[in-house]
Amino acid sequence: MPYNREKFKTLVHYICSRVDDPTRLGATKLNKVLWFSDLLTYLNLNAPVTGARYVKRQFGPVPAAIMPVIEELKAEGALAVRDVEYFGKPKREFFALTVPDISAFSSKEISTVDGVIEAICDTHTAASISDLTHNEAWDMAEIGEDLPFFTVFSARIGEIDESDIAWADGEIAKQMAA
Repeated sequence: MPYNREKFKTLVHYICSRVDDPTRLGATKLNKVLWFSDLLTYLNLNAPVTGARYVKRQFGPVPAAIMPVIEELKAEGALAVRDVEYFGKPKREFFALTVPDISAFSSKEISTVDGVIEAICDTHTAASISDLTHNEAWDMAEIGEDLPFFTVFSARIGEIDESDIAWADGEIAKQMAA
């Protein structure tokens, strides 16, 4: 699925609206909810929910368009942002000022996003969720480099055996016959 900027913007707005206590959703967690939502829909529904481009940053994958989208939502009066100090570190908190129109999303997409919001905001700190994004694909990329969705499969690295080769041969034969 190609990148859909409006859908991405609406998803940012939706995530901020779903987290009723802004202290539970800082910039790091917002970025991780977006990343894991796109990855899980890619893995389970065969297409990422937004198709956003993510780049490697110090604390994990960050959507390339996040800052312009947040500024746009602020300018539209849909979102307010507050910078605070949290345990001596800067933290950005988000307040949805309007209700987003989520009609562009399927029920499966929204269900996935809701599950990711709950998992990240209820059970993780910004540091612990960032640590989960530092996997084999992360290690191979340089800061600023794109992290494609297919990197979700890097967690499944293993040895190729005879059954894998037989499967691949069968797929090739199907393609040749088509």
